[in-house]
Amino acid sequence: MDDLEPGSRKIEDFLQALVKTGGLNLKFSILACNGQVQPDPGRPAGQTSPVLTKSSSPDSPSMTPDICVEFTGPDTPLLTARNGELLLAIEHIAAKILRFEHEDHERISFDAENFKVLRRQELLLVAEAAVEEVRRTGQPHSFNPMSSRERRLLHLALATSGLPTASSGMGPRRFVVLYPEGQQPSEAATSAAPSQDRTRAIRNAFRRR
Repeated sequence: MDDLEPGSRKIEDFLQALVKTGGLNLKFSILACNGQVQPDPGRPAGQTSPVLTKSSSPDSPSMTPDICVEFTGPDTPLLTARNGELLLAIEHIAAKILRFEHEDHERISFDAENFKVLRRQELLLVAEAAVEEVRRTGQPHSFNPMSSRERRLLHLALATSGLPTASSGMGPRRFVVLYPEGQQPSEAATSAAPSQDRTRAIRNAFRRR
């Protein structure tokens, strides 16, 4: 049996409890990594068969998540309000339930009414506009704070321009900066990296004890 099936069951139990206790008018489907819903006709609405496919390259920046969940129903606007704040919070809790480390959160992805698909398209348009602005003004452009997944998508979208990028800030306020050609990212833009490395080293040290 696939070792991810127990994880999918945990997520299913969590979402069932969330929908019931929260009084939310939502349904959810666990998806295969190709995005196709794999329903079990024998289960009532809101319950799904845990069909998952393990990523062959877990360290790849564009890795396919192990677990994908799609929400539908009248209350999906609650999930996507304020730039998907509640949706991302539920996704974060689910990652914690599976004991995923911060750098492994890409292994799980929750979406509602194609919110993330539309958000990805929005990021591409924002990236194009920023490239034009930086080339026109010769000044760096700072984007709004984003999740690590969105920052990664933005870095990839900006890479085709050939202009240098870097992430700046700490925690939930971390954001991407796009620099003019030939200008190197400032020390402030990369100052958070050593702190993250120290945190990871401390965590690993305790894990070995």
